[in-house]
Amino acid sequence: MKRYGIWKYILIVFLLILGFIYALPNWYAPDPAVQISYNSSAQETDSKLLSRVDNILKEKKDEISSFHIDKHEDFILVRLKSTEQQLKVKRILTSNLGNDVVIALNLAPTTPEWLIKMGAEPMKLGLDLRGGVHFLMEVDTVAALKNRQNGIIQDIRRRLREKKIRYSSAYVEDDQSISIKLINSDNLSVASDFLEKSYPQFLISTKGNTSNLFLSLSLLGEEIKRIESDAIDQNLTTLRNRVNELGVSEPIVQRQGKKRIVVQLPGIQDTVEAKKILGKTATLEFHLEAQFDTPRTRKTAYPHKDKRLGKAELQDQIILSGDQVATAQASFDENGLPQVNITLDGQGGARMHRSTRGNIGKRLGVLFVEQRTKTTYKENEMGDQIAIQETYETKEIISLATIRAALGTQFRITGLDSPRESSELALLLRAGALAAPMKFVEERTVGPSLGKDNIELGLLSMQIGMSLVLAFILFYYKVFGVAASLALTSNIVLLIAVMSILSATLTLPGIAGIVLTVGMAVDANVLIFSRIKEELKNGKNPLDAIDTGYDRAFLTIMDANLTTLLVALVLYALGTGPIKGFSITLSIGILTSMFTSIMGTRALINLIYGNKKGLLKVSI
Repeated sequence: MKRYGIWKYILIVFLLILGFIYALPNWYAPDPAVQISYNSSAQETDSKLLSRVDNILKEKKDEISSFHIDKHEDFILVRLKSTEQQLKVKRILTSNLGNDVVIALNLAPTTPEWLIKMGAEPMKLGLDLRGGVHFLMEVDTVAALKNRQNGIIQDIRRRLREKKIRYSSAYVEDDQSISIKLINSDNLSVASDFLEKSYPQFLISTKGNTSNLFLSLSLLGEEIKRIESDAIDQNLTTLRNRVNELGVSEPIVQRQGKKRIVVQLPGIQDTVEAKKILGKTATLEFHLEAQFDTPRTRKTAYPHKDKRLGKAELQDQIILSGDQVATAQASFDENGLPQVNITLDGQGGARMHRSTRGNIGKRLGVLFVEQRTKTTYKENEMGDQIAIQETYETKEIISLATIRAALGTQFRITGLDSPRESSELALLLRAGALAAPMKFVEERTVGPSLGKDNIELGLLSMQIGMSLVLAFILFYYKVFGVAASLALTSNIVLLIAVMSILSATLTLPGIAGIVLTVGMAVDANVLIFSRIKEELKNGKNPLDAIDTGYDRAFLTIMDANLTTLLVALVLYALGTGPIKGFSITLSIGILTSMFTSIMGTRALINLIYGNKKGLLKVSI
């Protein structure tokens, strides 16, 4: 029998210990919790908020059996014993804390501190295991292109008038091209050259005849892709901002495919409320900063979004609103400092120019206006607590910069501290409204009790399947079955550990993938042990039969697992949420099962039979 290298034993033991440590956090069930944080991300939780939460809950001790409060830098966590207590506490805090805080349902980990310091954390649970609502929305990218071109048309008309180029009409064709009808052909070359220089994102061509002459502007393919991508990014940002209003911890808002967005809100059960808030409006307003001689009746003080900057007074007159912001891009100036480039539509550019040309040296404020929803609770005639939603408006200054020159359709905001700040500001400027309409393609609700049932049934199926497999393999393969059983258990531990390290999300199809992995791991051992039996029947001595069995079965196992792994990777690349969850666990399970089935069992068999010279019989 071939000697098994000591380094292989060391590697196996090391990986098993490491796997056990990183799988261990999943043994500790999380506590139902309520998370409290300030609306502003710049505002840290303080002792005042902690004291308010503690006093409110102590006053309701008759309704709340027990609780524990943890203070973190960005939020406060109230740990509870059950989901019923969790919902009750959220209702109590919502009705008593006001609108300065965000109150969210959460699951608080109970992982020991020493494991956390090692970076060991439990797997995240998907929507089907935790409960919540799921939306699949589709972005109308055609409308995004049309909106962008309608804004460009206004600018084209204004600039053609300034250049005294005569035309009769300008409009967007059904094929998404812009048509400009010239009065005569005298200005054809001048108009064509001017538009080509001013609008390089278009391909310019002529059509018609001398009496009916048109200039056609068609967006280049790269520009179309950029506008569509910007529209989806803007909608993503807007949706993420709006999701925060729902008080959801760990929401998922991500792009799926070319023009679809997935929104998953764990802990939310009311789809009507979710859809209402996802569809609410937000916009921007541009105001000049109020001067000392501005009448009090014509100015208002607004807080900065960064609370550290306090308040500033702006003139009540609105120069223009965010509806006229076509796009905003983060970039760098000639000195390498961060800035935000803003493009307005034609009407907005004209109004901005008129308002700023006489106010050079003064400051221009960008006001972010948002419609929010607050929830209050009142008792009805039956004594039940009824949730009442009210809409209110908030206004915050996101930028206050000095006007260096008269502004037009395009201008920039400078004086930013970091590239991150410029990126956030650009996204915020684009997030005032949806760049393109969206429709709900799919929606579903998963209740918390159903999620709990899914976990219990999924674990039960895995336990039953694993028990049956272990019983069979122990009965049929005896000592070799013991080795396979230990390898199978190790495979589950390693699989869970790898998923925890990668912060993978466990879903119900993912549990199915784990169950399938159990079968695949056993299949590999069955192939090896069958080969060993064949070699024993052919008259080989037991030690040589073991070596030959493992060597000949290796390529078969490798081919079978590689083909399955390729399919899993394709499913991950092309599939949606549930399919991705299945493919992730299957892919990881294939790799861990190959390790435990080949190296793990070989090491155990060598420990049992490797030092027995002259061995005549093995238990298989």
